[in-house]
Amino acid sequence: MSGTETYDPSKYPPIAVTVDIVLLTIIQDSLAALLIRRGAEPFKDSYALPGGFVQPDETLAAAAARELEEETGARGMHLEQLGTYGDPGRDPRMRVVSVAYLALIPNPPEVVGGSDATSAEWSPVASFLDSTLPETPSLLAFDHSRILRDGVDRARGKLEYTGLATAFCPDEFTVGELRRVYEIVWGVDLDARNFHRKVTGTLGFLEPTGEMTTRGGGRPAQLFRQGPTQSLNPPILRPSPTVI
Repeated sequence: MSGTETYDPSKYPPIAVTVDIVLLTIIQDSLAALLIRRGAEPFKDSYALPGGFVQPDETLAAAAARELEEETGARGMHLEQLGTYGDPGRDPRMRVVSVAYLALIPNPPEVVGGSDATSAEWSPVASFLDSTLPETPSLLAFDHSRILRDGVDRARGKLEYTGLATAFCPDEFTVGELRRVYEIVWGVDLDARNFHRKVTGTLGFLEPTGEMTTRGGGRPAQLFRQGPTQSLNPPILRPSPTVI
């Protein structure tokens, strides 16, 4: 609205604001997202992303954090704003604008559905995104297939030029475990020796803990933690574009 335009309530019906969250993790060598099964109309019994309406006294980020805690019981995970979705008709109840967030968690907790869901579960991303279509609205409620794809694309892209991959890892991890994150999220196989050289040679990306582990089997491997640098220069580029 311009500074000279008079506000006429009859021209601007109420608009609700929600948050929807693409919460990603890795389970059994697969990229998975938290999905809930809706317990009420619209789209009753359909799968959807976790989220809900923003309360009058909440910031958007606080609403997203609240919804995540209600579904997972977890706090302090990586959380960033993904995008805004406000096409007319995306919600049959009324005009609803959703601000979507991307969240990552390394150790997926047991989840239960919130007050408006019959269940919640971790589901392989590939089960809900069709590689032949830009979006598959029949698989998820509202426009959540589009939001899920956007979240996966954001995560894949940011692995190239930031240290986001460490958000999928425990506090201390091996280079092999970090490489497996890249392989699962990107859907590719990476050369172990070349990857080790790149990540350990990127200033500030990783910090050695001085400890070793044998939890992966085989010879002891050095443990690292996330370093202070979150902008990778040079970036770690994907071998080729990835689709699900």
